Amino acid sequence: MQRSFDELGRPLRDITFCVVDLETTGGSAEGGSMITEIGAVKVRGGEVLGEFQTLVNPRTEIPAFIAVLTGITNGMVSDAPPIEAALPAFLEFASGCVLVAHNAPFDVGFLKHFAEQQGRPWPRFEVLDTAKLARRVVTRDDAPNCKLSSLAKAFNSATTPNHRALSDARATVDVLHGLMERLGGVGVHTFEELSTFSSRVTTAQRKKRHLAEGLPHAPGVYLFRDDRARVLYVGTSRDLRSRVRSYFTASETRSRMGEMVGIASVVDGIECATGLEAEVRELRLIAEHKPRYNRRSRFPERVHFVKLTREPWPRLSLVRRVLDDDADYLGPFSSKKTAEKCLAALHDTFPIRQCSDRMARDPRDSRSPCVLAEMGRCLSPCDGSVDEATYAAVVRQLRDTLLQRPDEVVDAINARMAALAEDERFEEAGNHRDRLAAFVRAAARTQRLSALTRCPEIIAARRDEPGRWEVHVVRHGRLAAAGVIPPGADAAGFVATLRMSAETVLSGPGPVPAATAEETEKILRWLESPGIRLVDVDGEWTCPVAGATRHLAVHDAVNQSRLSLVPFDDRRALSTVHQPPSLGVRS
Repeated sequence: MQRSFDELGRPLRDITFCVVDLETTGGSAEGGSMITEIGAVKVRGGEVLGEFQTLVNPRTEIPAFIAVLTGITNGMVSDAPPIEAALPAFLEFASGCVLVAHNAPFDVGFLKHFAEQQGRPWPRFEVLDTAKLARRVVTRDDAPNCKLSSLAKAFNSATTPNHRALSDARATVDVLHGLMERLGGVGVHTFEELSTFSSRVTTAQRKKRHLAEGLPHAPGVYLFRDDRARVLYVGTSRDLRSRVRSYFTASETRSRMGEMVGIASVVDGIECATGLEAEVRELRLIAEHKPRYNRRSRFPERVHFVKLTREPWPRLSLVRRVLDDDADYLGPFSSKKTAEKCLAALHDTFPIRQCSDRMARDPRDSRSPCVLAEMGRCLSPCDGSVDEATYAAVVRQLRDTLLQRPDEVVDAINARMAALAEDERFEEAGNHRDRLAAFVRAAARTQRLSALTRCPEIIAARRDEPGRWEVHVVRHGRLAAAGVIPPGADAAGFVATLRMSAETVLSGPGPVPAATAEETEKILRWLESPGIRLVDVDGEWTCPVAGATRHLAVHDAVNQSRLSLVPFDDRRALSTVHQPPSLGVRS
């Protein structure tokens, strides 16, 4: 049985709206302004169900210019109820409705402020702003601006706004109905479509809403395909139907996504047991299909590693693959430039050879020392300047730095940075800072990934929001199985069954042998999240106490500080600060 379009959202004809307007003594509740009048109209399906109006005693003098503008005087509010009585009466009137206001942040902000002041829980109202919606719908040919008075005139409102709460609320009702009528002509029939409407979404996009019909309200992965079944885009969501539907309404306004939707003919959904399973499946599908409209995660194979070779007179090199050669690897790096910075940081600290030739254990060719050797940056085994035992000791220090304790690199580069800064050679100091940050992040990443990939199996569980237990089986850093324990089921039996049905994962060389680094990092973030229970661990899941992770906070803080800085000559990057209006009313 084919579902109708209305099943994709809540039909507007079934929504009860409470259109509200306030008059106040000023523009800021936090600044001491008070409410002087509340007016509201309740409507559904174009029919007025009721009206609410009350003056409010502000317990303060109403400024003269406000009294002139609104017509509300001190004498009129002297016998009116205070906000402590007026607010609960309004909240009861609006209960179960969608709140609507023209410039909703103003009105709703005042109401929420006084609810909080009175210790009242704020109802979880959905809010629709007619001013915001009008800016997406109304053109300059329709109205000179989106003020309530201009829109009321454009939509032939039966009520003229006059800065009194009930009159303005009635005018807002007519504006709301006018906007809904206009948008109905372009296929907007549900509240979800109305509240997220954008004129940038074309009619052709909206006509493809039926592609979301067969998808469940469940976590999973969705694939947009063209008429030749080629995958255009892969995404993930905790609610497949709602997310895919948004591509055909208004939530998705990126131009390239609009182009993709125009090409799409089919949307396939893969339901997943948990959110983590959906995220992992998304990564694997993107890597498999390499959809042209996905910008990230398409080429997980394009990575680099820093390798400490196992040979006579070991050296560091930049490689693309991890081999089963007993070497030590740092990475992966998604950027070759970052890998080179990390390599430079290690060479700055450890004077091992940088030539690419293989050398015999006992070199006797009496080569001339290279420039690095003359500068004291290479021990120069090629010309016999260092014995094997001394060189091996330096290599052991380097291996310990890569795998366990990065302090030697950190201390050496910090000292060099301090000396350069003292000599006011700030640009050189900045280069060393970037090298150190690249090394610390790489070392921390490698140590964390390696710790997980060393474990043949980890089974972990976490209670989700509905109170169910999500269970994941992780083998050598790869997600092997995922499931949710059904209510009333035997937990131990469920875990045993899930374990037996899990994917077989073989170990391999390197820090990320069984999965991409991105997948393993997603699993790590889940395992390290609050509420995780380790059901079983095969192996030892540990990271070195003195490892690189403890240095991350400093470099992350420095990076965040750099991102927040704005050059004095780049004024375009500075956002404009808007001061709140001095008046408490809108026209």
